Amino acid sequence: MKYMTKLTVAAALAASFAMPQAHAASYKEAAVTNGGSISGKVSLGTAKAKVEGFTISKDTDICGTGTREVPVVEASGDGLLNAVVYLEKVPSGKPIPAALNKITINQEKCAFSPYLSVMVNEGELEAVNSDPTLHNIHTYEQIGRARRTVLNVSQPEKGNVVTKRIKLRKGSGMKVECDAHDFMHAFVFVARNPYFAQVNDKGEFTIGDVPPGEYTIKAWHGVLGDKAGKVKVAAGGKATVNFSY
Repeated sequence: MKYMTKLTVAAALAASFAMPQAHAASYKEAAVTNGGSISGKVSLGTAKAKVEGFTISKDTDICGTGTREVPVVEASGDGLLNAVVYLEKVPSGKPIPAALNKITINQEKCAFSPYLSVMVNEGELEAVNSDPTLHNIHTYEQIGRARRTVLNVSQPEKGNVVTKRIKLRKGSGMKVECDAHDFMHAFVFVARNPYFAQVNDKGEFTIGDVPPGEYTIKAWHGVLGDKAGKVKVAAGGKATVNFSY
């Protein structure tokens, strides 16, 4: 990339020779025989759709003017958006998709893109500054109501790239902020296994090729938190689980 710093280039070269493939430490890939599926819907329930407004007071030639409205809780009808449904503590099963080993978050026009990303624990997060101004990407592991800094790096110029291996301790996801612009927000779901699904534009999901067994299943939303339940998947069967906030 044209604007990459010498430090970034050196780090990238070192990573290309030394970087092991990311994985969820306790998960083992194995053939799945006669797997089942889990489908359902995540509903808004008693929660409320919410939009927060932030005044754009700096870098207006890049970020825009007036108020930036951030839809922190979005819904389509009664379907909650930007949620991920996942199974906890699956010991083995289908392969973890290679695309989860590294994700890229772009900062352009003072906004993070995408708003919601999914990666594997111990994978890499690449942050790109595409704006001709300073951004400071700051990610926090979300652990209940608490949060722990995972990445806090200044990106002072356009084209700056930062890459960080992400290892969460207990949380299911991260909040992403910019310390230079308080209206920049995003989230990252961090998977321990491949048995998850991001809901569609109706709040619906399907998780396939699930080894037969009983599992804890959870819905995760970056603002509203987790909802938990139990599910039993029969060989070749189709289970249904719904969540309501």
